[in-house]
Amino acid sequence: QVQLVESGGGLVQPGGSLKLSCAASVSGIYVMGWYRQAPGKQRELVAAITSGGNTNYADSVKGRFTISRTKNTVYLQMINLKPEDTAVYYCNAKQGPAYWGRGTQVTVSS
Repeated sequence: QVQLVESGGGLVQPGGSLKLSCAASVSGIYVMGWYRQAPGKQRELVAAITSGGNTNYADSVKGRFTISRTKNTVYLQMINLKPEDTAVYYCNAKQGPAYWGRGTQVTVSS
């Protein structure tokens, strides 16, 4: 069983920045990533990173978001935030089955 604890969400103005963190209860998880779900929409992949450092980004966040990780923590640095980035952001870990955090709200609004 892998437990994931997210932090770093909040309210920010358009053009602002936030950094999300997700700490896992175990180390060496193969793939860790971030998904988001806006009201009325399906959950979508934002970014993912393997234990070897290979990354994958949604087209909508390329150039604005950066994913990074240590052995048991994954980060999502977000800059130039837009109102359409508003969503609940979920941490995800794939270690056999997939595990999910409880989510952290990101709201981009003036």
